[in-house]
Amino acid sequence: QLHLVESGGGLVQVGGSLRLSCAASGRTFSSFGMGWFRQAPGKEREFVAAMSASGGHTAYADSEKGRFTIFRDNAKNTVYLQMNRLKPEDTAVYYCAARVDNTREPSWRGSYDYWGQGTQVTVSS
Repeated sequence: QLHLVESGGGLVQVGGSLRLSCAASGRTFSSFGMGWFRQAPGKEREFVAAMSASGGHTAYADSEKGRFTIFRDNAKNTVYLQMNRLKPEDTAVYYCAARVDNTREPSWRGSYDYWGQGTQVTVSS
């Protein structure tokens, strides 16, 4: 089992920044590909960003390219999501997830084996 706990969410104004953290425990974190997803009220959970186990490959949803950055610190068993120039439409619960098989498509929810409980991000205008 891999246990994931997100933190860093909160209320921020339009144009502001937040850094989300996802701390992992229970198994060897460095062997997992990691991803961030989000879910707004009444909407499907959608892909935000992903990083391979090695950190050598990243992927982003088109709407997040250039504004969000995913990175990981394997020594701290933590993956981060730096979010800049936030917009009201970024308001959602943000979830981190881990996939055992790094060959799976990183933007698919079904590729992930473990999920955190989520952290709320609210962008106010």
